[in-house]
Amino acid sequence: MPDNPAPAPRDDRPHPSRRTRLSRTFDEDAELYDRARPGYPPELYDDLAELAGVDSGSRVLEVGCGTGQVTVPLARRGCRITAVEAGARMAAVARRNLAGAGAVDVVTAEFESWPLPGEPFDAVVSATAFHWIDPAVRMTKAADALRPGGALAVVRTQHVRGGTEEFFVEVQRCYERFDPETPPGLRPPAAADIDGSDHAEEVARSGRFGPTVFRRYEQDLTYTTSEYLALLRTFSGHRALPDTARDGLLGCVASLLDGRYGGRVTRRNLVELGVSYRR
Repeated sequence: MPDNPAPAPRDDRPHPSRRTRLSRTFDEDAELYDRARPGYPPELYDDLAELAGVDSGSRVLEVGCGTGQVTVPLARRGCRITAVEAGARMAAVARRNLAGAGAVDVVTAEFESWPLPGEPFDAVVSATAFHWIDPAVRMTKAADALRPGGALAVVRTQHVRGGTEEFFVEVQRCYERFDPETPPGLRPPAAADIDGSDHAEEVARSGRFGPTVFRRYEQDLTYTTSEYLALLRTFSGHRALPDTARDGLLGCVASLLDGRYGGRVTRRNLVELGVSYRR
């Protein structure tokens, strides 16, 4: 999911050095990530089966499996999965979560430098992780990993307008106070204003895939104050803040939630699945 709970994510296309630095923050507290990060809508897995052939017996390469939020449901569907995860702690939690789940191999490696096996995969799946992969490499290597006609399935999530809307307007004051990179007046985009064109264009530019097919899902997720603060602590932009600024920001968010919103907030996420087929 995007790393900025304030409405418009800043980390979608960070500078390469910043992308690397931010991507490494997830591994700092893999247990918290595993507890706090939400799963994905059940319809997503049905659409992965329908559009990408990700179902019982299919060979799947998962890029950036995290602690297994997508890997576990796919393993339960009988997929044969090789999951590549750069973070050693995240990979260890994923292995624990996948114990006894079937034919799954969790590899601790950076996808960019990981040597592809000789046998191609039926599908490459990446859930809220593909944007952390070097853009100079990700499309070409994903295509090289696939058999002809195999599917690249990329899942992206973004906070959109909805849920406790007024909270996300008010909380901007906290971000503007404690995070100097926050643009003033930031607001969540409407789901209808997000069309996936940037991903479709990147796929098309690679010349390795046909047109991209999209499916979209909206999730309303409700958190208590403590649950929401735990979620924020898993976001790379928050983890990268100096300790004093991060503590001040989280304290400001908690005070607003407890003081004006009864200690509960609902956040609406747009989950977007894009499936492209190797030429």
